[in-house]
Amino acid sequence: MNAPVKPSDVAGATRREVVVAATLASGALLVGCSPGDLLSVGAKSEFGAFGPFLRIDPDGVVTVVSKHIEFGQGNHAGLAAIVAEELDADWSKVRVEQAPAIAKVYANTGMGVQGTGGSSAISNSWDQLRKAGASAKAMFVEAAANKWNAPAGELTVKDSVVSHAGSSKSATFAELLPDAAKVTPPTTPTLKDPKTFTLIGTDRVRRKDSQAKSDGTARFTQDVQLPNMLVAMVAHPPRFGAKVASFDAAEAKKVPGVVEVYEIPSGVAVVAETTWAAKQGRDALSVKWNEDAAEKRSSDAILASYKDLASGKTPATDKLKWQAFEAKGDIAKATGEAFEATYDFPYLAHATMEPMNCVAQVSMGKAKLTFGSQIPTLDQLNTAKVVAMLPGAVEIETLFAGGSFGRRATFQSDYVVECVEIAKKVGKDRPVKLVWTREDDMAAGYFRPLVHHTVKVTLDKDGYPASWRHRIVTQSIMKGSPMGVPELDETAVEGAKGSPYLKATPIVDGQLIQPDIGVPVLWWRSVGATHTAFAMEHTIDQLAKKAGKDPVEYRRALYTKAGANRHLAVLNLAAEKAGWPNTSADGWTRGVAVHESFGSVVAQIAEVKLVDGVPKLGKVVTAIDCGTAISPDQIAAQMEGGTCYGLSGALFGQVTLKDGTVEQTNFDTYRVLRNTEAPTVETHIVPSGNAPSGVGEPGTPVIAPAVANAIFAMTGTPTSSLPFVKA
Repeated sequence: MNAPVKPSDVAGATRREVVVAATLASGALLVGCSPGDLLSVGAKSEFGAFGPFLRIDPDGVVTVVSKHIEFGQGNHAGLAAIVAEELDADWSKVRVEQAPAIAKVYANTGMGVQGTGGSSAISNSWDQLRKAGASAKAMFVEAAANKWNAPAGELTVKDSVVSHAGSSKSATFAELLPDAAKVTPPTTPTLKDPKTFTLIGTDRVRRKDSQAKSDGTARFTQDVQLPNMLVAMVAHPPRFGAKVASFDAAEAKKVPGVVEVYEIPSGVAVVAETTWAAKQGRDALSVKWNEDAAEKRSSDAILASYKDLASGKTPATDKLKWQAFEAKGDIAKATGEAFEATYDFPYLAHATMEPMNCVAQVSMGKAKLTFGSQIPTLDQLNTAKVVAMLPGAVEIETLFAGGSFGRRATFQSDYVVECVEIAKKVGKDRPVKLVWTREDDMAAGYFRPLVHHTVKVTLDKDGYPASWRHRIVTQSIMKGSPMGVPELDETAVEGAKGSPYLKATPIVDGQLIQPDIGVPVLWWRSVGATHTAFAMEHTIDQLAKKAGKDPVEYRRALYTKAGANRHLAVLNLAAEKAGWPNTSADGWTRGVAVHESFGSVVAQIAEVKLVDGVPKLGKVVTAIDCGTAISPDQIAAQMEGGTCYGLSGALFGQVTLKDGTVEQTNFDTYRVLRNTEAPTVETHIVPSGNAPSGVGEPGTPVIAPAVANAIFAMTGTPTSSLPFVKA
């Protein structure tokens, strides 16, 4: 019984709104307008008495409206718990549903657009959802106080029941709902003292989607079956940057079930009655490609060009400049014996369990998308450009997705736009489901960039860094952002920039250069930290050995000097729980690594031994400072998942190009971690009263350097390139 309040957006669009939308689409922002305002032009919305994030039904069921997609990370439970804690709701009666795509209302507070990424779902919703829950609670308390003629300060709420001890009266949310819905929400509701939390931080905060995902009722894009729906597959060029020169669809159209074949900007689409017919039709196509602008280099050649840039063999130019990301002191005055190291990191595939897919319906003045949308606002914008609509008028129904690791968050909405282009050609509001196979995504998708690091460090008389020269060469992920490209691409240097090791070093010269390469790149779980953590942490272990110091003690000294108290705390906790420096028997050796990413600091101590030259892991002791721990169980799950994902990439992950063509297209050639190879991950959480920070990604970057440091302790040989196991 949520009485509607004044809508935040209205049907139709004024002339000004059309101008605004058109201006944004052309790449310009209007002063005084946020991206959320601009990209919501044309949207329609209506919310109940408790606002856009909360609905309470007549039976007392509390529904939390999540602006963040759930694609395996379990954020819905944490988001629901924030509301339920402040509302004092019965946790068993709390549900979660996906928010509509309206950036003006549901924007990520850190991004300015509606989207999930950067391990920010909990952190950017913390204050917002606490206030939503506390406001609703205040409305129920006021309704009960008015009904019973009792002071509001004497009322208590527990498990969706409001009580007054003085009169022994009580009422459920369901009973009070009609009156509570009429109460004006407080503008500044009183929030709980975290010391009084009864739900947050307990093991009761478990996933709300487990049952649905176990019994098959959870809805993913591949599950979508709509009346009269067609299925499409696209033939993509074998090399990035190539275009269709010509094609012959005669054989494809002979395949039973094939309806039509269309050329679209990214390739040739086959539309059919079934997925199998679409695939057979695509296989029967004859396509000639124009490769004049295609990337034809092999990945070895690209890496060699990176090394030439880092060494100075290839000089910088006006168009390709070095950018400082950390600088203090005069590197020319650095003296003493120098330590030097280089590190190479390959392209990596996202390898999501559910490859890319989307369902689109397009007709005159209408467009609807049904799929797992990671950044609905960008998907709306890019769809609007194709169908000539206001961005906010593009309806998106966001479903569960089987993983992303960043893959579904492209600036160009690549596979979404493909689906819309095809649906536009089909027209008449007829649903079209685009299906990418795993081979499609690995060969024609986006990758974690290829990266090269060069590090040169001199030590002081006590064996600690006196100067640190660092060069990073990689592609820019931020290039092409519709919100503008920053002067410095932070995604390439995060984890090196601001490192406590650099804070503790008197002279620092850190620079980045980003050549244009014709390979599409994208964030990969933990983004820049996937390589900077390794470069920093493996360098530190080598410096510790050079100084004749224990690697844990060496880090402690540097953290103390840098004032990095959180790093010190997680290191101490991990060392305590692992029993450092004791070493297990039977050939096991331990390695340590510590890294901060997405606001959280993680330390890991990994047990490693070599079996036929291949690293095998035993137990990984993990300590994390992620602020207030809303769901300890889910934090542990994310540390386990992040560790295994990072380990999979570090051990085996590698995408190589031969003359511009991707050589790995499925799990037979792109090796991933097996269950039998997964380590035991033991997680310990540093108590904290700070606001929550990220947990989805911070567990990923630490494991690779921890393994490398264990191997280094075992063999004395450092690791200069990943993966550990070469193809």
